[in-house]
Amino acid sequence: MGGLWIFLVVVVVVIVAAIALVVGPYNRFVRLRNTIQESWRQVDVELNRRYELIPNLVETVKGYAGHERDTLEEVVALRNQAASLAPGGAGSPRAEVESQLSQQIGRLMVSVEAYPQLQANQNFLELQRQLSETEDRIAAGRRYYNATVRAYNTAIESMPANLVANAFRFEKAQYFEITDPIARQAPTVSFGNTGNPPTVAAGPQQGELPRRAAQPPVVDPWPTASPEPLQRPATDPESPRQG
Repeated sequence: MGGLWIFLVVVVVVIVAAIALVVGPYNRFVRLRNTIQESWRQVDVELNRRYELIPNLVETVKGYAGHERDTLEEVVALRNQAASLAPGGAGSPRAEVESQLSQQIGRLMVSVEAYPQLQANQNFLELQRQLSETEDRIAAGRRYYNATVRAYNTAIESMPANLVANAFRFEKAQYFEITDPIARQAPTVSFGNTGNPPTVAAGPQQGELPRRAAQPPVVDPWPTASPEPLQRPATDPESPRQG
C-alpha cells in the first residue's frame, strides 16, 4: 500500500512540474506579446500625430519658401505613402518609409534656414517645436518597442520555452527598424531648441553628410547685392599715368 502512495505522489509531482513548465513560458509569451502590442500602439499614435502636423508645416513653408517645391512634394509623397502602409503594422516597408520621411523633413528644416521671414513666423516655430517633440517620442517609443520584441523573440528561441512556443504557435515579432543598408548610412537631423537652427549629426555608420550641391540650389528671394560689380576688371585705367 505504501508503494502505491509513493507512486501516486510521484505522478502528481510529475504532472505539476509538467504543468509548471508549460504554464510559465506560456504566460510569459502572452505577457510579452501584449506589451509589444501596447508599445506599438504608442508608436503608432505618434506617427499619426506626425501625419497631422506635416500638411500644416508644408502649407506654412510654401508661403515663404516656394523654391523648396521639390522638397515639399517629396515630404508630402512620403507622408502619404507611410500613411497608406499604416494598417500593415511595424513591417520593414513602413519602417523604411518612415525613416525616409524623417530624413526628408530634416533636410527641409535645414533648407528653410535661408528664409529669415519664415524663421520669424510664430506659426512655423510652433509647428517646428511640436514636430521636434513628436520625433523625440517616436524615437523613444521605437527603442522601447524593439527592446520588447527582442525579449519576446529571444524567449521563443530559447530551450525549453521554444517547445511551448511551437506547440501554441507563438511567432516571432517584427522589429521597427531599417533594413536597407543605404538608408542606414543616411544622416539624422536633430532639430534642437525651437529658437536655434537645426544641427546635423552623422548616422549610425558615421556616413558623410551629402553635399548640398547634389540638391537644387536654394535661391534667396531677398538678394542684398548684385553680383555684376564683382565681375568688373580689377585694373584701374588710370594706372599707366602713375609713376
